[in-house]
Amino acid sequence: MIKSLNGKTPKIGKDCFIAENATIVGEVEMGDQCSIWFNAVLRGDVHFIKMGNKVNVQDGAVIHCTYQKSPTTIGNNVSIGHNAIVHGCTLQDNVLIGMGSIVMDDCVVESNSIVAAGAVVTKGTRIPSGTVFAGMPAKKIKDISPELSQGEIDRIANNYVKYSSWFKES
Repeated sequence: MIKSLNGKTPKIGKDCFIAENATIVGEVEMGDQCSIWFNAVLRGDVHFIKMGNKVNVQDGAVIHCTYQKSPTTIGNNVSIGHNAIVHGCTLQDNVLIGMGSIVMDDCVVESNSIVAAGAVVTKGTRIPSGTVFAGMPAKKIKDISPELSQGEIDRIANNYVKYSSWFKES
């Protein structure tokens, strides 16, 4: 479902895939080659959600904001894992948000970083570029090696562009 609300209509870039049961509402803007998967929800009803190019929002993930206070901004080449919650925060470029993790209001996940599966990034946390955060509350566990960056961040983002092409062809 793609729904306008309060005079705001979602803007979808070129070559994007939106699953039939995904929900995109209100002030949502996405770049090119994005994919929004089954049961994902992007609610730009209380503030804006702005996404760059090659962002994948996997099955069951929720992206939302805080009313008139905390929008959600997502850079390029970002993967948001299954059932993750991204709320009123900033994700810079080349970021992986692991499955089932939560990123709360006013957090900044700097470029080339990973939030591990199941992590809870509490309000206002800043994750430095090139690090992996895990746990509850999330803490730095290590720096990212070039192999991990290419092997996870780039691989997953590129795979989701490929996966979405299968659905666009059928």
